[in-house]
Amino acid sequence: MLKKSDLFLLISLSLLLLRCDGQVMDRPASGISLSEKKVGGGCDGCELMYSGMPGEISSVDTSAGWSEKGQKFLITGTVYHLDGITPAEGVIIYYWQTDNNGYYSPGKGMDEKARRHGHIRGWVKTDKKGKYRIYTIRPAPYPGRDIPAHTHISLREPGIANEYYIDELVFDDDKLLTSEKRMAMENRGGSGVLRVLLADSLQVAEHDIILGLNVPNYPNPKITARKSGLPIGVDNPSFGPYHAFGADKGTRTCPVCKYGRYLGILYFVGNNPDWTDIKKWLKFFERESEIRGKFLKTYFVYGNEKEYSESANNEMLQNLGTELGLHKLALTHVPSFRNSETNVDLIKIDPEVKNTIVIYKQSRIVAKFIALDASQENFKKIEATLGRVENNFLMLPAIGAPN
Repeated sequence: MLKKSDLFLLISLSLLLLRCDGQVMDRPASGISLSEKKVGGGCDGCELMYSGMPGEISSVDTSAGWSEKGQKFLITGTVYHLDGITPAEGVIIYYWQTDNNGYYSPGKGMDEKARRHGHIRGWVKTDKKGKYRIYTIRPAPYPGRDIPAHTHISLREPGIANEYYIDELVFDDDKLLTSEKRMAMENRGGSGVLRVLLADSLQVAEHDIILGLNVPNYPNPKITARKSGLPIGVDNPSFGPYHAFGADKGTRTCPVCKYGRYLGILYFVGNNPDWTDIKKWLKFFERESEIRGKFLKTYFVYGNEKEYSESANNEMLQNLGTELGLHKLALTHVPSFRNSETNVDLIKIDPEVKNTIVIYKQSRIVAKFIALDASQENFKKIEATLGRVENNFLMLPAIGAPN
């Protein structure tokens, strides 16, 4: 017969192995902690998302801060699976933030455990298209500290046994968001940097989430296709190619810095150029740029490192632009895609693939294609992608940026 002390120990261990939603957690293997096995590696405070969670959760939420003093703010976007293309339905997004004074101020009648998250907290659950909206106020930074203002986010998705956190949402126009702090971000779920737009008195930011991106222990599917370029969901780095043809000819203008406000296409070709194919792509991109006007800027980035010559590349690309009658496109080149002086190496393009096409929106990568032939089928694929990521928010003026 078990002693009372032994029985108490067994019950305690059983309770430790139960999650707050009643699911049994895996017992850790010898020498492996529970946090090392959990998706995301554990999270201090993320479990508080279950405290006060409503039984029915909508894809739209209005926080308690909406009716309080502060800048009214809308966060909206789409949650995608790891491919960055397929919308994810039924994902619960839990958010919590400071009030207009920079405090996690508790509200009346709050669950005692959740008080440290403050009263401006809530939940949304993505709809069939992966969409969500949160109406709230802009959080204020902590008083007397140099930490940027931010909103905390944790997720619970179908098929994953535990909740996990992603990047805090910070603001591109926040003076406390230094270059060092940007570089230190983990890009969990994609970049957490919000580019703020203005709709009358309402500030708006789009934020798409890529499930599992840079999340430890996430059950990633095996990907056998060749990789080239950074993943969908992160910010495209600044870089300075040599402009041989186009409006910035003779300069080292950064495409993303100058033209990152709307939609951009970076068409990379490396060591294996197929000039018949390239010309077809350039003509297609020229037509798309004419149709979309100021809302699309396209760059050809040539990175053939075999017998590179700056002067020869300048002449060759000038002749190419003239031959094709290009007016909208920029034709640029770099010594190689491994070149650190231009910072193109940060984009991690494979120079041996036929091409890499990167589409970005407000500086964030929203689509990527590798080794596409210049066919009508693939032209339609690019057209459909541009149509998918376009919306009325592109028409809104940006805060702190020329339009």
